[in-house]
Amino acid sequence: GHPGGALLSKSPRDRPLWEEALVSNIRAMSALQKSLVLETVQHHIQERTQLIMKEAPSAGIQELLAPLNLELKQPLEKTFLFHLYGLILRECNCVDLVRRHLASLLELPHQSSSQREGIAMAVGIASSTHMQEAWAMLEHVGRTRFLRTVLMSPDSQPDPDTRWTWVGSTSLLCYGQMAAHAGEQILPWVDNIVSRMVYYFSCSRYDNILKTSFLSATIMLLKALRQKNRAQSYKFTQIPELIQCLLSSLQKEPNFLATLFRQKIISVIAGLSNLRPSLKPMVKSRILQTCLQSLYTLPPTETLRSCLPPMDAVPDVMALYQKSMQALDLLLQSLISENKSMDEMCFLLQHVEPWLESDRSHERQRAVQTVFLLLTYVVDNVGLAEVAMPSVLGHQIGLLALLWRDMDPVTQSHSRQCTYLFLQLLTQQKGSMSEFVYLNKMKNLEASASRKSEIKFYNLVKVLNRNLTVAQHTQLVLTLLGRLCSHSRLHCDLASQLLLKVIEEQSVRPEQVAEILHGLFRELPSITFKSTLQTMMKAVSVLGTQHTQETVEVILSLCHPSERQVMPLWKALASSTQLARKVLTTLYVKLKLRPPKELIRFTQQAELISLLALGTIYELLYTREFKATVRWAFAGVLVGLLTQLHYLFELDVAESSSDYQEDVLDMKPLGPCRTCLEALKGLFWTNCWEVFAFLKLLRGWELLEHMETYTEGVTLLARAMAHYDCEITAVWGQAVISLKSSEERDNVVAILLIAEFLNSQELPQYMSRRTVDNFLSLGLNNPNQLVRAMSLKGLSSILMHPKKVMLLRNRLAGLLDGFLGPEPKDLVGLMEILGDILRHLGSHGVGATSLRIAQHLLLLFDDVRGRAAAQLP
Repeated sequence: GHPGGALLSKSPRDRPLWEEALVSNIRAMSALQKSLVLETVQHHIQERTQLIMKEAPSAGIQELLAPLNLELKQPLEKTFLFHLYGLILRECNCVDLVRRHLASLLELPHQSSSQREGIAMAVGIASSTHMQEAWAMLEHVGRTRFLRTVLMSPDSQPDPDTRWTWVGSTSLLCYGQMAAHAGEQILPWVDNIVSRMVYYFSCSRYDNILKTSFLSATIMLLKALRQKNRAQSYKFTQIPELIQCLLSSLQKEPNFLATLFRQKIISVIAGLSNLRPSLKPMVKSRILQTCLQSLYTLPPTETLRSCLPPMDAVPDVMALYQKSMQALDLLLQSLISENKSMDEMCFLLQHVEPWLESDRSHERQRAVQTVFLLLTYVVDNVGLAEVAMPSVLGHQIGLLALLWRDMDPVTQSHSRQCTYLFLQLLTQQKGSMSEFVYLNKMKNLEASASRKSEIKFYNLVKVLNRNLTVAQHTQLVLTLLGRLCSHSRLHCDLASQLLLKVIEEQSVRPEQVAEILHGLFRELPSITFKSTLQTMMKAVSVLGTQHTQETVEVILSLCHPSERQVMPLWKALASSTQLARKVLTTLYVKLKLRPPKELIRFTQQAELISLLALGTIYELLYTREFKATVRWAFAGVLVGLLTQLHYLFELDVAESSSDYQEDVLDMKPLGPCRTCLEALKGLFWTNCWEVFAFLKLLRGWELLEHMETYTEGVTLLARAMAHYDCEITAVWGQAVISLKSSEERDNVVAILLIAEFLNSQELPQYMSRRTVDNFLSLGLNNPNQLVRAMSLKGLSSILMHPKKVMLLRNRLAGLLDGFLGPEPKDLVGLMEILGDILRHLGSHGVGATSLRIAQHLLLLFDDVRGRAAAQLP
């Protein structure tokens, strides 16, 4: 049988001891005798309505019973006459006689409870052989008497005749009794009976009389259906509506416990839920929400008694509470017994979830106890039919895990045991008996040992990681993330520590990283406690170490790199030198993902991964935690930024230089070209300020703002780097790699850098002439004209042809004589040529000629006529 069957195990047709003898005598009577007795009983009921209120038989009743040869010594029930009335009507064969007496019966006043119960009993007993007639009489009363009271306007005067006020309640009891006495004919009538019960309940004015009448009728109906499994294969049509009426009653209950009404309603609903067809999820949801709300919101058990209103006899509230909670447990057990699956169990527990997160300790305690008892029942008694792994199970385990350090010791212990029970169910389905036994042992230890043991705490996390599916594990993590913003420091710290432990166990798969980081990013602005934030940043660092590429990709996608709320995540990834280098390397790789212009729609430009990487690199240049890493990656970042700037010119996304003012603070994000240029400036400002100042003085940064002057800007930058020996060797290595690339822009940037580095004093110390020759030869066959020309120029450099040193020195001497003429022409051009020769000589120097150059230049500045000085820029 189903759980809770004992609550309705009492026979629906318990008969008094005297009934059998009485029925035997009635059957022996003639039709005339039956008619006379009916008239007599009717007379007694109408004229002496108070008789049923007495506890002992009166002389009038004894006279009535004399013809039936029945002497009753024991006290009679208040409804004895109605019982007798119904028995005689049941045994009558005259349909007209039955109709007349049923009509007379229903015309009686309906004020007293014993009167209503008596009428219903008589109608119900009579209906066992005269169902059509009883039904017709009730329909007539509904149309004439009940509708008259229902259709009265709220503004109209109340009917002074109160006899019909509770006719609806009497009708409900009648339908219940009809169901109870219908026997084998119950099924053809059950849907009609239920529909009428729902109608009377919905249309009547709600009060205690209606409430108790409806519940009594429903109990009688359910008992009738459970007799001999009559309803086993029948498909009912009105059960959800009947349940809704019961739930409506439950919702109207006051917030204290004085009766067993809650327990009875929940028990009846449990019985109805076993009928066919199975309840739809929406109906079950309403049931669970209402029942949980009704019980969980009751005052704490220690104050239940003090919350009672003034009463003559104070009930045992603890007994009422325990029985009501037991009814709830039986309801859940009944529902899971109807659908033995993990999906169904998770569905049931979803309705308990809000209460597990309640701010009230007693509500959390009740909720976790419900979960504990249900899981215990399922593990011990229910074999789940299918191997299902619903992801929501991870969420539910997460909610329970957040109670592992609850202030209430009962809640704390139950929450941990629930986790073990959940895992036992999973191992049962997997068929892993050794794991099942291990979990059972840990659960028993949890129940008996100290609750403060952190060893058990971390062991439990390990077991979770081992047994949950990827989807369940993700839901567990997301649930813990959702608690990081709690107002309770205890909850926040627990959630963050659990998350850290989960991630440290290397249980996070690459496909989980995105959801985890998106979840954390949503919560990040609302985290209140510093300790929680620190723990989570440590968790991000661990996650980044395990899954660097996925972590970088997800953080790039979270928001625009300039938004400050993403910066803590990047800083967390700089917790170790090795991780910071991996992160910057990954960003460099992302920077190189440059799809051709024709493959990019305008709306996609902002989403290009290379632009996001660019913006992030720009931000990290000014981040203290990444300072050493940027210095380490200087060469790669420089070449990457120069190439990126060229790519942006190809995309036609260059902004007007007038749109940007260097010394004005503006919260607006920079455009891509400006971001790239500012990143280049920042790279040198933080690592080689002399180069930055050199370009600033010669307005070289402005050359990099336009495609037309881009090559001049890169050349000037490379010249400054060569002059100040700024990471020449490392940048040369990156440039050589770019020169071998299949991308034209890479080749252009590389050859511009290499060509100027040939004049560096440091390069010959690290690079042989043969090696340089090999590199430059690569560019001779390049499809780009500039690359070919610059490669050829490099091959003709002094580094490759040392004999040119003497030739250039001699040429320099000839040029110096040009300064001595009486009317020197184009001194500026002359000095440009002179400077170019000096630059190409580089480390080979000019020897004693340098003194002559200085003397000639001094004469120019001392010229009193000022002609030469006027030609200077």
